[in-house]
Amino acid sequence: MPPHCDSLDGPVVTAARKAMEGRDIDQVLPYVPEEGEPEVREAFSLTAKARTLGREAQEVADRWFFETVVRVHRAGEGAPFTGLKPAGLNVGPVIPAAEHALDAGSADELTGILCGIIREQVEERHGRAMALKEHATEEVAAARAYVEASLGLQVWAHHLYKQAIAVPHAPTRRS
Repeated sequence: MPPHCDSLDGPVVTAARKAMEGRDIDQVLPYVPEEGEPEVREAFSLTAKARTLGREAQEVADRWFFETVVRVHRAGEGAPFTGLKPAGLNVGPVIPAAEHALDAGSADELTGILCGIIREQVEERHGRAMALKEHATEEVAAARAYVEASLGLQVWAHHLYKQAIAVPHAPTRRS
C-alpha cells in the first residue's frame, strides 16, 4: 500500500472529511469497493446523526467514520486494517510527486524522480558487479560474489521491466 491511505491526512480520510462536511456520501464512495458501500452508507448516516449531539460526539463519530471507511477500503485491497496513522508521515518523494502530477496535469516531476532513482540503482548495482568482476578470476569466493552481484542486477532489472510493461488493467486498489 502507498504509505498514507490510512493516515489522517491521506486521500481516504480526506474524502471522508469532505463527505461529512458537505453531507455528500458520494465524496467517499469511490474509495470503497462496491460490496462495502452499504456498510459505509450506514456509518455515514449514523455519524451524521451523532454529529448533532455536540462537539465531543462529533469528534468520536467522525473518528469512527474515518476508521470504518479506511477499514472497508483496505478490505477491498485484500489488506488488513491496522488503525489510523497520524497526519504528516514521511511518505518519501514519490507519493507527493504522484499526487502533484495528478493535480497539475503533468507527470514531468514524477518521471524525473523515478528515472533518477532507477538510474542511481542501475549505476550502483552495475558498479558493484563490475568492481567484483575485476577479482572474479582470483578465487572461487570472488567469482561467487561477482556472479551473485551480476545475477542480482539482472533479476532486479527483469522484475523492474516486468512491472513497467505490465498491461494496464482495472486498478488494483492498492493503497
